[in-house]
Amino acid sequence: MIRHLVVLGFLGSVLSACHKEEEHKEAPPKLEVTSPLRKDTSITKEYVAQIHAIQHIELRALERGYLQDIFVDEGQVVKQGQPMFKIMPNVYQVELLKAEAETKTVQIEYENTRALAEKNIVSPNELALARAKLDKANAEVKLAQTHLNFTDIKAPFTGIMDHLAARKGSLMDEGDLLTTLSDNSKMWVYFNVPEAEYLDYMAIQGRDEHRKVKLKMANAQVFNQEGTIETIEGDFDNKTGNIEFRAVFNNPDRVLRHGETGNILMEVPFANALLIPQKATFEVLDKTYVYVVTKANKLEQRLITIAAEQPHLFIVKAGLKEDDRVLIEGLRRVQNGETIAVNFQTPEHVYSHLDLYAE
Repeated sequence: MIRHLVVLGFLGSVLSACHKEEEHKEAPPKLEVTSPLRKDTSITKEYVAQIHAIQHIELRALERGYLQDIFVDEGQVVKQGQPMFKIMPNVYQVELLKAEAETKTVQIEYENTRALAEKNIVSPNELALARAKLDKANAEVKLAQTHLNFTDIKAPFTGIMDHLAARKGSLMDEGDLLTTLSDNSKMWVYFNVPEAEYLDYMAIQGRDEHRKVKLKMANAQVFNQEGTIETIEGDFDNKTGNIEFRAVFNNPDRVLRHGETGNILMEVPFANALLIPQKATFEVLDKTYVYVVTKANKLEQRLITIAAEQPHLFIVKAGLKEDDRVLIEGLRRVQNGETIAVNFQTPEHVYSHLDLYAE
């Protein structure tokens, strides 16, 4: 019995050794590998924006009185010089007539004094005094005419009216709001840029150049006119660390209105950038890694720094070289130091099919 047990134990040891030998002889997994791609590229940065009309003003009553007429309607496009409102002018018409009558009286007095001065009957000082009274009377006429003109309120520029703040027959005090008017033939679009991105912008952009930008509207459609960055505010906001940019957009179809919101789309160029597929990366404690395949086909876990992101791609700032080989499939099935069989794919082939991959 003991002899049989010894034989069985020996056979078990032999079979176990053979099984282990077979495991060691299994071929390593064959996985796809590629290299980073070096090329000039760009990314699109997006900034929340506020849209303002190039001119946006309040129209207010310049004189006290009843609102006699309204010649326009809410939302209407009005032309420069077009009548919009009329304050009841009766009082101001009377004041003008009174001033004109007084001027005629003073004019007669002046003519008489001048005739006497020419005959040396009155002194030159009396003539000068009469002239001064006439000038004062003429000034009173102009002042009365100005007050009367203020009862006719006309559009200072071509634009779109907002809602009416007063109705016909309302008693208006001087300074009361009537409506607002917006010239939206061009639009100023304001957006805030973080300090680091501002410094990158200044490093890339020449001071005499104006970068082109696009505007994504609230419905996610891109506005059909391209804009230009015109100005940058003088100071940073210490609370947010941002600085305000202003871009101008032509608005020929009057699609954009004052007070809208949107997003500025600004392309940022990256010259001679190093690109890798996003699917070649994995994260550990908020740090980004790739598996680099050594000459011996061993996997080496390597930390990389990402400069920017594109659809399906990362722009690598540090950690990789152009001739490195990077694992692009099966990242979850391998581990650091493992040997694999390499199925190398050219960067051009891999990058042209990235949108088809779904790992």
